[in-house]
Amino acid sequence: MTTAPTTLAPTLDRNLKLAILVAALGYFVDIFDLTLFAMVRISSLTELGLVGDELTTQGVRLLNAQMIGMLVGGILWGWLGDRLGRVQVLFGSILMYSLANLANAYVQDVEVYAWLRFIAGVGLAGEIGAGITLVAELMPKEKRGLATTFVAAVGIAGAVFGATLVQHVDWRTAYIVGGVMGLALLVIRAGVNESGLFKRLAVSTAPRGDMRLLLTRQRFGRYIACILIGVPIWYFVGVIVTFSPEIGLSLGTTEPLVTAKGIFYTYLGLTFGDIASGILSQWLRSRRKAILIFMLGSLGFTALALNLHNGSAQAFYMLCLCAGFSLGYWALMLTTATEQFGTNIRSSVTATVPNFVRGSTVILTTAFAYLKPEFGALGAAQIVGLATFAVSVMAVFALRETFSTDLDFVETR
Repeated sequence: MTTAPTTLAPTLDRNLKLAILVAALGYFVDIFDLTLFAMVRISSLTELGLVGDELTTQGVRLLNAQMIGMLVGGILWGWLGDRLGRVQVLFGSILMYSLANLANAYVQDVEVYAWLRFIAGVGLAGEIGAGITLVAELMPKEKRGLATTFVAAVGIAGAVFGATLVQHVDWRTAYIVGGVMGLALLVIRAGVNESGLFKRLAVSTAPRGDMRLLLTRQRFGRYIACILIGVPIWYFVGVIVTFSPEIGLSLGTTEPLVTAKGIFYTYLGLTFGDIASGILSQWLRSRRKAILIFMLGSLGFTALALNLHNGSAQAFYMLCLCAGFSLGYWALMLTTATEQFGTNIRSSVTATVPNFVRGSTVILTTAFAYLKPEFGALGAAQIVGLATFAVSVMAVFALRETFSTDLDFVETR
């Protein structure tokens, strides 16, 4: 299939619909599992015998273990996606993180917990890159953004489901639910076919998965920019929401803040924000303009959340909802990264970009933990946030506009 047909053959149409459904449901489970530790951090670590500041320090350690795993997995699955195909990665990655999350339900000490979060992170890294790449290569170029927006919107709803679930079941049961959902997806994935663009690449002489192709000034600059524009999303989730109980104490909120509720409202906003930003991008016929508009909106709501002194918990959650909506350009970020580079390194780029964005949480949370003793939780969050948004806004202007770009091309040395 070429990238710009006006109609789809019946067989291909069925494959396209199934691919979109599978990618969306796979990302749903991915986001559920990805955010689950943040929601059960305090309850799980408390049951394992940790108290006081250990809940923060060990929480950062386990979150970083998961995110480092995603950095490793992003490189691994991206390379495999360009070498073996997008569909193969969909199978392998979900099997790994589903089994790891099932094992998480039975941990008895922090050391094993950390290793399992690392393994789960490696598995989680392959899901969205392979799914978005496959869908983008199958879709007509004029409608590509709508399909990837649907995938991301359904996927992000996984966090909303998770935040609701943990209010009714214990943390071990929640891990079991995530693992079982992932394994169930393997059944419907059996019917998904590979994209035509990859099939043609597989019989060509073009180098596949060679990330050295990025080592030109222009390509490398665009690659780094793709990563940096997504960092504010994980700053808000990984710092402000994950450590909202500590930040709430600094703000003097009228009642304690609960991470699971913050995640619920943030991801509820992200779900609708992804849909809105995708529609705005189609209307403006621009990825960059839509991303910049939403990013600036998120900056405003983040500033309000970090200045909510003596406010109510519900007011904080409403700001999480608004900030989440404004941060809902995740699908646009992924689509932009996919469109920036050729078929022979597209999977590598699309897998590594979101996972390097997620992996930036390691830097963000480490900086937060380093600054917290001197500036307090609130001051540390403000300093890290200011630096994050400043760099990300500048990165938008380093990207080239890719709306309706034909994806049938390869990168050469």
